[in-house]
Amino acid sequence: MVHHTMSTSSSPAPSASSTMIHMVGFPGDAPRSAPGRGANRTGPAPRRRWRAALLAAILGALAACGSGPQPAPPAPPAAPAVAPPARTPPAAIECAHSRWVAVAFDDLPGWGADRPREWWPALLRGCARPPSAWVALCKDAARVGNPDVGADDAQLRAWLEQRLQAYRVEAPDGNADGLLTGYFEPEFDASRRPRGAYRIAIFAPPPDLASRRPYWTRKQIDTTAAAKRSLDGLAIAYLDDPLDALVLHIQGSGRLNIREADGSVQRVRVSYAGSNDQPYKSVGRWLIEQGELQPGEASWPAIRAWAQRNPKRVNALLWSNPRYVFFREAPLPDPAIGPNGAQGVPLTPGRSVAVDPSSVPYGTPVWLASTEPLADTPLRRLVMAQDTGSAITGAVRADYFWGWGETAEQQAGRMKQKLRMWALWPRP
Repeated sequence: MVHHTMSTSSSPAPSASSTMIHMVGFPGDAPRSAPGRGANRTGPAPRRRWRAALLAAILGALAACGSGPQPAPPAPPAAPAVAPPARTPPAAIECAHSRWVAVAFDDLPGWGADRPREWWPALLRGCARPPSAWVALCKDAARVGNPDVGADDAQLRAWLEQRLQAYRVEAPDGNADGLLTGYFEPEFDASRRPRGAYRIAIFAPPPDLASRRPYWTRKQIDTTAAAKRSLDGLAIAYLDDPLDALVLHIQGSGRLNIREADGSVQRVRVSYAGSNDQPYKSVGRWLIEQGELQPGEASWPAIRAWAQRNPKRVNALLWSNPRYVFFREAPLPDPAIGPNGAQGVPLTPGRSVAVDPSSVPYGTPVWLASTEPLADTPLRRLVMAQDTGSAITGAVRADYFWGWGETAEQQAGRMKQKLRMWALWPRP
C-alpha cells in the first residue's frame, strides 16, 4: 500500500562516545563483507577469536539498516581457552538517513503500559517476510505468542526485553523530534458502469505507462483527448465524488462496493498498481497558499467543506496535485484483514505504520511516543514498520494506520502530531 500524506521538542541527544557502526549503502542491500576474512583453518588465537565474535556482532548491527537477504553466517569457531567479554550492542548504528542510539527499555515512555499481546499478530504478519536478522527470532516469536502457550502481557514484554535492544531513532544531526500523521483504507460505493452521478473513473495501468515517463498529469488525463484515449477500456469502476477518487489516490488502496450491471453489489479491494511518476503535491497546502485555509486547518473535513462551498473550483484543487495513481482490483474475502503494505504483508489497524525505509527497515518493531489527534492524550504503543509513502521521508517520521471506516477516516484526517520513536532490533 503506497500512499501519500497531506502536508517538535526536546534537548539534543548526546553523541555516542563508544562503538558506532556506519552503514554503507541503502536499506535492502545485503551487508558487504569479504568471505573468509578473519577465518583461520589452523585455529585462531583467543584474541583473534574474540575479534571474529566482535565482527559478527557488528555485522548483526549493520543488518538493522540493510534488510535484504544475507548469506548464512559461518559456523562459530571453537570455544577459546579464555572466554571473550560478553558482546554488547553498539552504542549507535548509522543508517542511510538516520542514527540509532542504544537505550534502556526504561527510556521508552509508557513502555510498561502497552499490551504486547494485542501487537503480536502484527509481528507475526511481518514475520511472513522478515528481515534476515529476524528469521530465527520470528520462529521463537511464533512459539511464544501461540495462544496455547498462554503467555500474558508481562511475559511477552519480558521476552521482548530479553531478545531485543531498544534504539532511539534520530536524524544524523542528533535531532530526535519528528512528525506522526495518519492514514486509512477508505471505503466507497461505486458503479461498474458510468451512470447517474457515478462518472469519476479509477483506472488500471495503461499499457504505455512504462514507456512514457513521466506520464500525463492529472489535468491532462482529465482534459486531453490523447490521454483519455490511452485509458479507453481500463476503468475499473466509477465513483460519484471526485474527492473520493482523490482520497483513493492519496491513500493508495481502498474498498469499493461496486454495483454491477445486473444490480448485484460486489465488495472488492483496489490497491496501488502504479503512478504517472509526477510529483505529489498536497491539496491542503494549495488551499493554504491560495488563502482559503489557515495553516493547521487543512484536514480532510475542512477540505471537503471547502469543496462544497466552491464547486466551480474543485477541478483547480484536484489539478494542483499532478500525481495520478492506477489500481488493480482484487477480491475481499475477509473484511477483517487490512491491505498489504510495502513490506508485502497485511497492515494491522493501530499496530502498523508507514516509515522511510532508508531510516527504519520494513519489519522493524517501533515504539511510538506521541499524542492522539487534536489532543494531549498520550499515544504510546508498539507498532510494526510495514509500509511507506511518498510523503513519508526523514528519520523520525511515521504514518499511523488507523484501519477502515468512518472513525478511521476522521482520525487519520486530523492527525499531525509531534513524535519520538525507538526501533527494536535483535541483540547480537
